[in-house]
Amino acid sequence: MRTPWHGSHPPRRPAVAVLSVLALALTALAVPAAHAEGGTPPGGTLDSGTKSLTWQSPVYEKGTVDSPDKCPQPAQDPDGAVCARFDLTVKPPAGQWDDNPEGGVPVSVQWATPTDDFDLYVYDDAGKQVASSAGTADPEATVIPKASGTYHVVVVPYDVHHNSFTGTAYLPEPTDAGNLTSFGGKGGTYDIAAGTLKARVDFLADDTMRLRAAPDGTFTDPPGSRMIQSRPEPQRNTNSFDAGAYYGIRSKDVVLRVYKKPLRFALYKGDNRTVIWSEADPLRWTSGGMRQSLTRGVDEQFFGGGEQNGSFSHRDQVMNVGNNTNWNEGGWNNSQPFYISSAGYGVFRNTFTPGAYDFGPRVRTGQQERRLDAYYFTGDVKSVIGKYTSLVGKPFMPPVYGLEPGDSDCYLHNANRGERHTLDALKVADGYTRNQMPLGWMLVNDGYGCGYENLAETGKGLQAHDAQLGLWTQDGLDKLAEQVKAGQRVAKLDVAWVGNGYGFALNACDQAKAGIEDNSDARGFVWLPVSWSGAQRCGVLWSGDQKLSWDYLRWQIPTYAGATLSGIAYNTGDVGSIFGHDPKMYTRDLQWKAFLPAIMTMDGWAKDLTTGKAADQQPWLDGEPYASINRKYLQLKERLIPYMYGLSKDATKTGVGAVRPLSLEYPDDPNTLGANAKYEFLAGPDFLVAPVYSDTGVRNGIYLPKGTWTDYWTGRTYQGPTTIDGYAAPLDTLPLFVKGGSIVPMWPKGTTSWQSRDKGELDYDIYPQPGSSSYTLYEDDGVTRQFAKGASATQRVRVTSAGRASVIDVGAAVGSYQGKPASRAYRFTVHTKAAPGIVALGGTRLQRYGSAAGLAAAGTGWFFDPATGVTEVKTPSRSTAHGFAVEIA
Repeated sequence: MRTPWHGSHPPRRPAVAVLSVLALALTALAVPAAHAEGGTPPGGTLDSGTKSLTWQSPVYEKGTVDSPDKCPQPAQDPDGAVCARFDLTVKPPAGQWDDNPEGGVPVSVQWATPTDDFDLYVYDDAGKQVASSAGTADPEATVIPKASGTYHVVVVPYDVHHNSFTGTAYLPEPTDAGNLTSFGGKGGTYDIAAGTLKARVDFLADDTMRLRAAPDGTFTDPPGSRMIQSRPEPQRNTNSFDAGAYYGIRSKDVVLRVYKKPLRFALYKGDNRTVIWSEADPLRWTSGGMRQSLTRGVDEQFFGGGEQNGSFSHRDQVMNVGNNTNWNEGGWNNSQPFYISSAGYGVFRNTFTPGAYDFGPRVRTGQQERRLDAYYFTGDVKSVIGKYTSLVGKPFMPPVYGLEPGDSDCYLHNANRGERHTLDALKVADGYTRNQMPLGWMLVNDGYGCGYENLAETGKGLQAHDAQLGLWTQDGLDKLAEQVKAGQRVAKLDVAWVGNGYGFALNACDQAKAGIEDNSDARGFVWLPVSWSGAQRCGVLWSGDQKLSWDYLRWQIPTYAGATLSGIAYNTGDVGSIFGHDPKMYTRDLQWKAFLPAIMTMDGWAKDLTTGKAADQQPWLDGEPYASINRKYLQLKERLIPYMYGLSKDATKTGVGAVRPLSLEYPDDPNTLGANAKYEFLAGPDFLVAPVYSDTGVRNGIYLPKGTWTDYWTGRTYQGPTTIDGYAAPLDTLPLFVKGGSIVPMWPKGTTSWQSRDKGELDYDIYPQPGSSSYTLYEDDGVTRQFAKGASATQRVRVTSAGRASVIDVGAAVGSYQGKPASRAYRFTVHTKAAPGIVALGGTRLQRYGSAAGLAAAGTGWFFDPATGVTEVKTPSRSTAHGFAVEIA
């Protein structure tokens, strides 16, 4: 919002839907809204005889309202003095939408003075909003999908000064590529023509190919684009050949076929027999769109698209790319023009325009622009994610406190919660400390008229609670230098940063991260709710404002797992939502989100779903049993930070984040794409999380893929593939399973902060299986950027098992960083099922104790718990410069 808000949290401003609308011959001119009679809005019809319409608005001396909900009914606003209206009837010719690049009727409003702002909304005859564009672009433009019938266009004069607009709508008419008219090239670059259509192919390193096509023969880059961080070098060792029906271009591992009549493209493996993808029809374009049509494989699956709310697998679905600020299931506010196919390729469309990707029997992918600019990557899903993120930016390395819970509220003059001041945030931080619940950072304002005071004092007070200061900004990036010097280490952006195109949001993310890093030695830690390709390199993507329900818990599960398939390593939603509070739902939501790398509670705007009274959302406020359960999972999240931190480091190299759909690790198992697996996920390769997302104490349909899986709470093992029904999951139990062979590093029990943790102890939770497995621990100082210069250490742990005997080999910690412990003790929890006869450290037998309390008092030795089948081994402090072995037999 650009209007200062006080009191309740305002709605988010929708992002821009950027659409290039070319000049059209006006075949009809509607009556201006000012001349409407009897409260009936002006209107017009698009059909086979009338292909385009324009209409003119009244002149508005100033802004009127800020939302279409505040527009009066037409009868009460007959001259459009408050909101402009236009009734658009669409009678599409037969087959109009069967294969149309724009997929519907483009509607736009362009105003006389571009600095002003009119917002555009479209409703069907039943009153349902079907399209919108409400940012600061000129024109505001959107598309009515597969339009047919009567629609009501409402334009809100949001921020205007003696201004008017011209509205336009048209039926897009398609043109197809014709026969090949020229072909030639060398050195990895080839130029192709089919009449006026020009195409260019660039073969690039790492099995990457770029294909561009322009009906007017002019190749362009997206204006102001900073998406691409590192362009691959041309792969010059290519050659071409004439195969009669097509020209072939052979590169390192692939062959591109360029068919002649008509011009079509197909990509094959190096044998020129195995198809990777093949165009089913020639390229098709209209005045404002272009699509590519591909043949779909029998079992071909499709993933990606950035954050797609409620989905991670898109076969037989239309995947939208753009922004509709639908924060709920079906929305796509953090989408990306990128998808992956299980056929062994991925595609990134180098664009800032919205698009629709139809993965039906005939795959049709289109953007709302009259150009094609696509990068094609070949390989399996993980390698494609790596190549894509090498292009637009690998996920950033967060500070360690970024993996701890965050808290957000407005603490200055908050009408929702009474008069408050910024320093009151310290009382909330004290609540986390008092209740032994981890807190890594706090946002102490909301950027909507809720500013701050006593910033440096607030920052110091938070640091005393082992928490970092964060600030929310609507438009204040120019203040970052001053704020960072006063202690700010976290920045949260909002939808106002979308501005004139998605590039603005991406640039703001880069700027916010740099603003922290240029004015401190810290790592930039940025959150944003609207983004585009490349945002993974600079921020945590956050799915926006939702109201609490069991459905809210459900649809977020595939959302965040699916985002990983676009190289988004940090994607999350508010714990318990922002609007609405229920103790049981909040606790269930917190349980599974403890296995997301980044989480945050959003306070100050919720009301209890039962009483309707205001309800803050800190995890202890609902009392028992909720507070104890929430503490249990927050402390478990804290203990697992060494594991999550290692996954973060891996993501900076591979592009693959921690939260994964099962299909990513088990691509050959079709059940991982089934209905049951949709609502569970992997946290790294080792943990399988099956959240409870309904009001029940029993979880059905838990799918476990191939391998041995151990119930984290009971120690019971299962052999996959199998499906578990009737799993007992009372409120304090999150169904959680660990894969056989896992070695999980953990901080000691009771840890509530990375700063106050016992650095003199490191724990490993071990699940032996026949053979050997290994894990490499990654450590650095956690907060500065010295890791990028090599200031870090690794420690390799290998577990070898045969029969009932296991050997744990712990290597030396290789490398150095500020604060690296010279020595530490180790605690191993080994899931052995049966009690061992001997446990030895470096060949010396350790003493057995009859109880956990006895072992804790002794500090060194071992204990077997028959209830869980876990052998606990504790070592004395040992130098990290030397390795050692523990034998369990």
